[in-house]
Amino acid sequence: MNRRTILAASGGALSATVAGCAGVLETDDADDDLAVEEIADGFEHPWSLSIVPDDGRLLVTEREGTLAVLDPDDGDVEDVDGAPDVHTEGQGGLLDAAFHPDFPDESWLYLTYATANDDGESTTALGRGELDLEAASLQGFEELYVVEPFVDSDGHYGSRVVFGDDGAVYVTVGDRQSKEFGPDHYSQDTTTEIGSTLRLEPDGSIPDDNPFVDEDDAEDAIFSYGHRNAQGMTVHPETGELWQSEHGEEDGDMLRIVEEGANHGWPVVHYGCEYGTDEPVGDEFDDRDDVVDPVYYWECNSGGFPPAGMTFYDGDAFEEWEGDLFVGNLAGEYLGRFTVDGTDVEEVDPLLEGQGWRIRDVVTHPDSGALYVAVDDADAPIVRLTPE
Repeated sequence: MNRRTILAASGGALSATVAGCAGVLETDDADDDLAVEEIADGFEHPWSLSIVPDDGRLLVTEREGTLAVLDPDDGDVEDVDGAPDVHTEGQGGLLDAAFHPDFPDESWLYLTYATANDDGESTTALGRGELDLEAASLQGFEELYVVEPFVDSDGHYGSRVVFGDDGAVYVTVGDRQSKEFGPDHYSQDTTTEIGSTLRLEPDGSIPDDNPFVDEDDAEDAIFSYGHRNAQGMTVHPETGELWQSEHGEEDGDMLRIVEEGANHGWPVVHYGCEYGTDEPVGDEFDDRDDVVDPVYYWECNSGGFPPAGMTFYDGDAFEEWEGDLFVGNLAGEYLGRFTVDGTDVEEVDPLLEGQGWRIRDVVTHPDSGALYVAVDDADAPIVRLTPE
């Protein structure tokens, strides 16, 4: 894989120098107060960014199965050995990553990924290994949890993973692109784990206090259900609430606060419509009192916001952004910024418009307060945002 350091000038335009060839990328007016730097490129569909605790480097997962560590100071990239074999068809591959809350004392790195059985059916899995940064290796990788059932689809794996303030591991599972709209849909069937948020112990076992433990008509690992395909998840730094960004059908994209044991609606209620039509999918939220409303949504014919990774800004570099929510926009090709006051959410000042970048993930660096962004492409950069 060809990875190379990018030297970029700050200000209202982005200047990249690669192997002696210079080019300038114009930025949108909303970016005029930003320095936008490509710190490295050559990544193949990067899916997640994580800051290595007590180290400051960035851990990058690439969908094709590569795990890498990126030094944001000099652009140096080192591949990490020991990543699991993954199913790379369609939307599948090596997906999200999360460090154990006590890393590096507990050296576990958790990964989500697509895996397949002998019949070619696939599902979402969670595993972990011990990350040795000096050896650039993930050692003793073990599969902790495999979502049931395997299905004949290569899409909608969900697959974000975070640790909650309670020390549990939360994993999103997509609906696997099922078009069986109605109450018999996977996402409404709690006897499967498809279309849900899972809650697990760090060793992959099921917590005794999960909401559906010991219920005959529900899987014990389920924390919430009625989800379509949540590809963003983060913990609110003040409230500890679990927030998700979720893809809708035709538009119908949503930002959610996930509630324990709750039905989040898909597809019996929805704000979007069936692809290629104006036909609504399910009822309106106001017509049902047994489902949880999103805190923000895009209606059918609104253009939508196909969302990806997300983070609350809690750095020092941008004081005016403190507490704001940043969410990657894929098809819309920009970084969304949202002000948040409790459950009141408003979209403001989209960033990085006009670059042609599908934004896959975004994180805040705890030391510098810079935002780091992963672009989803076959030859993609990792981008840093700092004050001009």
